[in-house]
Amino acid sequence: MSHVIIVGAGLSGAVIARELAEAGHTSQIVEARSHIAGNCHTERDPETGVMVHLYGPHIFHTGDTEVWDYVNAYAEFVPYRHRVLTKIKRGGADEVFAMPIHLSTINQFFGTHMSEAEAEAFVTAKADSTITDPQNFEEQALAFIGVELYEAFFKGYTIKQWGCDPRDLPASILKRLPLRFTDDDSYFNHPHQGLPRHGYTPMVAAMLDHPNITVSLNTPYDAATHKGDHVFYSGPLDGYFDHKLGRLGYRTLDFEKFTDTGNYQDIPVMNYGDADVPFTRITEHKHFAPWEDHEGTVCYREFSRLCGVDDIPYYPIRLVDEKALLTEYVTMAEATPGVTFVGRLATYRYIDMDVCIREALDLARGFLESGTAPTFSAAPL
Repeated sequence: MSHVIIVGAGLSGAVIARELAEAGHTSQIVEARSHIAGNCHTERDPETGVMVHLYGPHIFHTGDTEVWDYVNAYAEFVPYRHRVLTKIKRGGADEVFAMPIHLSTINQFFGTHMSEAEAEAFVTAKADSTITDPQNFEEQALAFIGVELYEAFFKGYTIKQWGCDPRDLPASILKRLPLRFTDDDSYFNHPHQGLPRHGYTPMVAAMLDHPNITVSLNTPYDAATHKGDHVFYSGPLDGYFDHKLGRLGYRTLDFEKFTDTGNYQDIPVMNYGDADVPFTRITEHKHFAPWEDHEGTVCYREFSRLCGVDDIPYYPIRLVDEKALLTEYVTMAEATPGVTFVGRLATYRYIDMDVCIREALDLARGFLESGTAPTFSAAPL
């Protein structure tokens, strides 16, 4: 039986530890923060009792039935359909639209009453058909929806969220968002969508509740101290190498909390699309547990900025011109024996929770079969 070191008590680490523990292997998880569950950590607000997603909302959605069954084995998931509105200024006044872009959004924005077929033909005509191979976010948007919808709903928001010109971002970011010509305003397309009734942290705690798993909180990883037969590392890729070649770009978030009574905005998420509004969105967390009843409400304004030395990284930027540095770190990782880089930060990709779990499951099962693991749970390049 192996003894492995797992760096990070988020979803990747918890799934790998549990799978190995069930097969008789032991794991020591080292977590630099004071809690488990990583950035999907949830806790009760002491003032209102509202369940808060401390690092921003995490909605579980997937088309992977095995992953859906897996998380439901550790928590009761309640069906939940996510809805988002976007506020932009038009003609000197604020106007609110439902997102993602769908039939009602299109008709409201253009002042039309088109059918589904008419709207699809209309937006297709607006799109830039000369862009056949989009190389960046802006080109993808122009080829997708045309200049008017892009500038209204994506350009300003993207500049705030990512802190750079959309032309410096990969096209893949926009490909994650749906475009519909029906009146379906659900934010996600996946057949399985829900939220854990009691939050994500109890779910992760249930995964880690095994005698073969030990968890050390407030414990940064130290290769000289934490010894095992293999290391599964879920921190930032460049951080593993002490940023020896320079820093890869990650974004972090600042949260401005405020409380109120009743409902503040009657919607879980209100995006603010205009570049001159400093925050990207306001989230109201009681709406992420609509089965609960609270007199008070907890809201957060979110501000996105470049991740600094002492900040918590949330997601990789993957600038178009950053590939060379990433390639160098990948080469260093591949030359590091006995370490597997797993999850969003370590593989430097923007991935959802279900993908994170799927990759962790596949990785753990492969390790159990062969006694070895690849350098990366999925290729960063």
